[in-house]
Amino acid sequence: MAELPEIRIGTAEREEAVALLGEHFSAGRLSLVEFDDRVAFAAQAVTRADLVPLFSDLPSAPSFLDEPPSGTVATDLLTLVPFALLALILMVAVRHPIAILLGFVILFVVVRRGLRLMREPGSG
Repeated sequence: MAELPEIRIGTAEREEAVALLGEHFSAGRLSLVEFDDRVAFAAQAVTRADLVPLFSDLPSAPSFLDEPPSGTVATDLLTLVPFALLALILMVAVRHPIAILLGFVILFVVVRRGLRLMREPGSG
């Protein structure tokens, strides 16, 4: 199941769910009544969580309900490096009080995000 079931879905996700339900119906996993009921619920779905029960007893679910692949902490931290470099360049090269303040703010946000990434449970 996805990490954030409260995320709202759009027409594309509802259509994907209906198409996958159609495949299950074609494969004989759903009766016509079950298929019609589930399609009606899929058409009214607002969040990812609304679609989960429609696929709980079926062998596959729409791709957007799968858990997104997560990178390692090191990979996630590497994405912060350009911002840290930008902050340092602003502070050293420009030497204007506003640029130095902006550099400190960027460094603060980068360090805070890095610490949060390292503390997240299940990150490896």
